[in-house]
Amino acid sequence: MKVKIESSNIIKPFYEDNIIPPSTRTYIPLSVFDKVTYEAQIAIIYAYRPPTPPNAAIQLGLQKALAIYREWAGRLGKDEHDNPVILLNDEGVRFVEASADSTLDKVMPFKPSASLLNLHPSLNNVVELVQVQVTRFTCGSLVVGFTAHHTVADGHSTSNFLVAWGQACRGLGINPLPLHDRTIFNPRNPPLIEYEHKGTEFMSKSVKKENSLNESTHHVTEDIVVHKVHFTVEFLAKLKAKASSMNNNNNNNNNKPYSTFESLVAHLWRAITKARGLSVFETTHIRISVNGRMRLNPRVPNEYFGNLVLWAFPTSKVKDLLREPLPYATKLIHDAVAKVNNNYFRSFIDFANHKEEDLIPTADMSKHILCPNLEVDSWLRFPFYDLDFGTGCPYMFMPSYFPTEGMMFLLPSFIGDGSIDAFIPLFQDNLPTFKKICYSLDLLEN
Repeated sequence: MKVKIESSNIIKPFYEDNIIPPSTRTYIPLSVFDKVTYEAQIAIIYAYRPPTPPNAAIQLGLQKALAIYREWAGRLGKDEHDNPVILLNDEGVRFVEASADSTLDKVMPFKPSASLLNLHPSLNNVVELVQVQVTRFTCGSLVVGFTAHHTVADGHSTSNFLVAWGQACRGLGINPLPLHDRTIFNPRNPPLIEYEHKGTEFMSKSVKKENSLNESTHHVTEDIVVHKVHFTVEFLAKLKAKASSMNNNNNNNNNKPYSTFESLVAHLWRAITKARGLSVFETTHIRISVNGRMRLNPRVPNEYFGNLVLWAFPTSKVKDLLREPLPYATKLIHDAVAKVNNNYFRSFIDFANHKEEDLIPTADMSKHILCPNLEVDSWLRFPFYDLDFGTGCPYMFMPSYFPTEGMMFLLPSFIGDGSIDAFIPLFQDNLPTFKKICYSLDLLEN
């Protein structure tokens, strides 16, 4: 697949005739949740069958959506006190038009490989907070590559923006409107720090330096492959039943079955750990995002635009993870996520407002190897499939190529039947074992 760039331009918000353009000298301070998240661009890819709207209609819709979500059209910067902010300067986003030399059917389904990087603008050294590339295929199909800076918004907020973009393309009013106020997370007086946040959301600069040195002495990143696994509804139901089979002895869970997400992540944690061939005495954890909108009390509206995520870190010795049955790992995940509640979020807000200068976030997209640990990015509940430019929803979306060993992505399958696609980056020499056991409900117990 050869992709040719036809044009690359900066486009700015379009304000309707009845709207007075706002000042371009204002800014929004970053919240403690913005400051602790990944400082990186994230890319996703959509595919649409013909007929598709013209590029000009897609661009105009984007410009209208940017007039409501002005943060994306701004830039990251500092205020007069050197605090990090989003400058609402309307400097715009990058809009790239491209063409491919083949039909879409010829290259579908997209495999997670470096060729995907041709379908969206580069993620390196970018000042724009959003970038879009529309690539036309000879059959009339359209692929839209979208990149966004994570410091500005989490997946929940970004998916809301994408839905709004589609609404604007279809001539609809944007609904719901975003809540832009990032100053609502005030620390308590006096602060009440009930949990350990150093070593969880934050680490010292010296620890990061040590981790970077350790990573460089292990595998080279060229050994990493991203393997896509499709889990059917039938397999997921069996997995959920197996994970929940010991719940009758779990009084704290009120005998409710574990969720599909908890069951699948537990299964993948065990399968990847076995495939890695780790020492039984090593410790392994998973980093799992927890949305604070539903955890904080009073509840933060779903329309809140920004980052509002912390992480759970279920942890186990390799020996216990592989020796104990699946419900053991599933319970670890369930309990760790449940712990990240209102009290935890409030404790974090207090800590982050009084932390030591030497501390930096543990969220780091520059790491290429997570072994012996894992991270899971779940897009199962985001309305990504609702990005309709006017001729129907996409028939496929997926993450771009992120070859970070151990960083999993979970997506609803484009089949639309409730099945799940998992994108699993592993070292090449761990892949045969993983392939052998990833569909097995029993092999890990053997």
